[in-house]
Amino acid sequence: MKKFTNLLIKEIKELVNKQLIVSLVMMMAIFYFIGNLAKTEMKKAAATQNISVMDLDQSELSRGLVGSLQSANFKIDGVQGQSPEAAVEAAKKSDTYLLLVIPQGFGDSIVRLEPKQISTYTFLRSFSVGGIRKSEILRAVISATNSYLSNDVLKKKVPDVPPDILKTPIKSKDYVIVKDKMAEGSASAISGMVYSQSILIPIILFMIIMYSSQMVISAIAMEKQNKTLETLLTVPIPRTAIATTKMLAAGIVGLLSAAIYMIGMRSYMGGMMGDLRTAGASQNAVIKQLGLTLSGNGYVLLGLSLFFAILCGLALATILGVLAEDFRSAQTLMLPLMLMILVPYLLSFFADVNTMPLPVKLLIMAIPFSHPFLASPNIMLGHHAAVLYGILYMAVVFAVLVVITGRIFSTDRVLTMKLRWGKKKVVL
Repeated sequence: MKKFTNLLIKEIKELVNKQLIVSLVMMMAIFYFIGNLAKTEMKKAAATQNISVMDLDQSELSRGLVGSLQSANFKIDGVQGQSPEAAVEAAKKSDTYLLLVIPQGFGDSIVRLEPKQISTYTFLRSFSVGGIRKSEILRAVISATNSYLSNDVLKKKVPDVPPDILKTPIKSKDYVIVKDKMAEGSASAISGMVYSQSILIPIILFMIIMYSSQMVISAIAMEKQNKTLETLLTVPIPRTAIATTKMLAAGIVGLLSAAIYMIGMRSYMGGMMGDLRTAGASQNAVIKQLGLTLSGNGYVLLGLSLFFAILCGLALATILGVLAEDFRSAQTLMLPLMLMILVPYLLSFFADVNTMPLPVKLLIMAIPFSHPFLASPNIMLGHHAAVLYGILYMAVVFAVLVVITGRIFSTDRVLTMKLRWGKKKVVL
């Protein structure tokens, strides 16, 4: 056991070098900087915005529209002139992002129930989220003003009937049912909230497997290239233990690195979406009412699924590392493993595996990394059997890969195996 521990510490020390530490620190700093910068920009977008307004009508209704803009946290900059073209030219010379032109006759047309166009101009001085958001806020204000004006007209024309009844005679109340639980709410809103809360799970798994596997493949390839693997195999310790320490060391370092990356990414996402957390309070209550949260047993199942997926990735990486002739070819050998992870990773975002054709579904489920990506929604929906079968399947795949790895390391093939791309075959 002492020899195994010493070998494990040696492998970890070789993986944790200055380049790794510097890259992790730099990534943390970059994520933190971008997150704070995004948070500042989002606050700017939510603050009072300037809007240039040319009111050619000067009616009570046009002044009411301008007043509604002020209520929506806009600062009104009046534009003098006789035509929209003049207003556009004046706005171009200023730093405004938005221009609203109210035409002459606007108020009279509304009173006569004749639609009248107003013109809005958005000056795209950047493609940032804040710049686009200004235009969306203006559209929301105009929509609210439309509702207000139509209600006012309806009250005058049909005073005995509330405007809401005339405009929307059909009322609907949405309910969502999950197994034996029901709650009032929108299915799209609830799905969006659940998706946003569980999006980090596939990202974490993707990063851990890719990072750890790359370290395993590169480490074995470098040892073969530097002829240090031959010396290591002469150490009086089972060769299967050597392979195990390589996988375990890469898994530990990969897990720590992924945790650091995710802390930085959380800072970044917090800056981008911080103002949306309070907005989803009602959806969070509905989600809890429907039981779409992970319990203690749910976290255990999810943890086991992630754990066995990582083991499968490291076992595959060990075999691929043996096939590498040098460090350069090791980077090429990451491609098949990357494809096996990318396919279920991308599908987990926008596709439902259960609705796919049977051959496609079987192909996807045969990839061991598909199961942890699907584990979180299956646990929330109460499909625990599917998660357990996935864990069992990954355990079997890992056991088979360990047997193959052990046989490779128990012979000299670990030193002679290589993949010659020119001949498209493995030479023993």
